[in-house]
Amino acid sequence: MELRDLEYFAVVAEHGNLRRAAEALDLSQPALSKTLRRLEQAIGAKLVKRTPKGVELTTVGTAMLQHAQRLQLSRDDITREVADLSQGRVGYLRIGTGPGIAEDLLPATCGALLQNTAKVSFNLTVATNDVLVPALRKGEYDLIVSGIPSTPHEDLVQEPLYTDEFAVFASVRHRLAKRKSVSIADLSQERWALSATNVVSWRALHNVFEVHRLPPPCVALQSNLTSVRLQTVSCSNLLSFDPRRFMKQAARRLPVTEIRVKELAWSRPVGVSYRRNAYVSPLARRFIEILKATAKEIEDEKR
Repeated sequence: MELRDLEYFAVVAEHGNLRRAAEALDLSQPALSKTLRRLEQAIGAKLVKRTPKGVELTTVGTAMLQHAQRLQLSRDDITREVADLSQGRVGYLRIGTGPGIAEDLLPATCGALLQNTAKVSFNLTVATNDVLVPALRKGEYDLIVSGIPSTPHEDLVQEPLYTDEFAVFASVRHRLAKRKSVSIADLSQERWALSATNVVSWRALHNVFEVHRLPPPCVALQSNLTSVRLQTVSCSNLLSFDPRRFMKQAARRLPVTEIRVKELAWSRPVGVSYRRNAYVSPLARRFIEILKATAKEIEDEKR
């Protein structure tokens, strides 16, 4: 069995069509078919079956694809590790992060690493966990910094950093801003500036309204940029549901305040995640150390 044949098979599985896979690999279709037959002969089983639209994986093919993907990730890890060792290269980090975290925790961490480490470079992508976690598994990121679930992913190492406490925020001129007691029912007619629907805080807020048999929050502004939401809230009658630490920072320059609603006391753990048993470069380990130190500062500020 040749590694190249496995790589070609993975491309066939990705495209579900021999012609398109051959074009992607810059091969002739007969040549690609030959490598596929050679791989099937080596394992003694069919990997694909023909369909009117192209090819589909057999049960054996599905299992083989998982092995091929793991081999590809292992090869990529080996290549990066050897390059770090042989070239004395400080490195390049590919980091995925969740909305909000990118505006606070990550800039401070990247800045600290840049000050103390020469020739480091980053590729920083902001997305939600439904995008970040699958991409991390595929090896597209070295690590991600985002909210971590209560049930851990078995194939990932997830190290907690701090806990984000969420609360309702409004302009200091909002009609509810001066009230000492606000219930969830008092918010049923308000309009909101919220994150995208695939963000866990959005779901948490909607769940509370649903539990109390209230209509869902009326969204007037939807954005994954926390700073945009808070700035809009500061000059309007909209409400937001965001981390309390952002409000404290924003209140230094914006006329915003917290509206305490006991039914909306919600928090989430934030952590750094990377693939279990994958190569973690010295640069990535140093980055995680600085992340933890920065997160500790955030936790200390809350006390």
